[in-house]
Amino acid sequence: MQDPNEDTEWNDLLRKRGIIPEKEPEVTEEQLAEMIEQSIEESQSAEGRLGKLDLDQLDEVEDDEDEALIIMFRQRRIAEMKAQAEKAKYGEVQDITAIDYVEKVNNAGAGIWVFLHLYKQGIPVCAQINQHLNVLARKYPEVKFLKAISTTCIPNFPDHNLPTIFVYFEGQMKKQFVGLDFGGKVACDALEWILSRTGGFKTNLEDDPRAPKVRDVMMSSLRTKDSDDDNDSDENDW
Repeated sequence: MQDPNEDTEWNDLLRKRGIIPEKEPEVTEEQLAEMIEQSIEESQSAEGRLGKLDLDQLDEVEDDEDEALIIMFRQRRIAEMKAQAEKAKYGEVQDITAIDYVEKVNNAGAGIWVFLHLYKQGIPVCAQINQHLNVLARKYPEVKFLKAISTTCIPNFPDHNLPTIFVYFEGQMKKQFVGLDFGGKVACDALEWILSRTGGFKTNLEDDPRAPKVRDVMMSSLRTKDSDDDNDSDENDW
């Protein structure tokens, strides 16, 4: 069968008699560029209107928007919720001992941040930190928060180094907070701010909640150690 879109005398005759439709005009490069630009603008506009809506809000605007766009954003939102649910698998502080260290810390898994608090009973600041870690574990369930009595986890760990918090990512130590000193009572938001600076989670706190005087006390007494630093002191040879 002859192609009706071919430029032939026969097709021209058929078009004049209305037997076949007129040939569709070719799209120029300029017109194609304009069409692409318009599509991008419409996509960006839809992203601005719909990109931050939850599923219920998407249902409310469904009648006023393009159905295909609504379906696309709903599917994306469901995928985001599933991904978040898969990551949010902790939500509480777990107690560990030396036996659990390799499994719970070193073999935590890909993409997992671990905060391990070494403490002892009878030290008020340790008790306060444990209370706050319970709050943070519920707030950031994708992060693994652990606690362990210092000497049951690391034999002969010095009491004057308490409280200590080890920070791991994918089984590798990223930071040590040794001998944390808050200059008094520990505030939960202050602990959240300090731990968030490691990159383990993103806090909604916009500024350091500690007063300048407290920050000065901590900076003068806090000893931190990055995982790739060399430190040969006897105090760190646990």
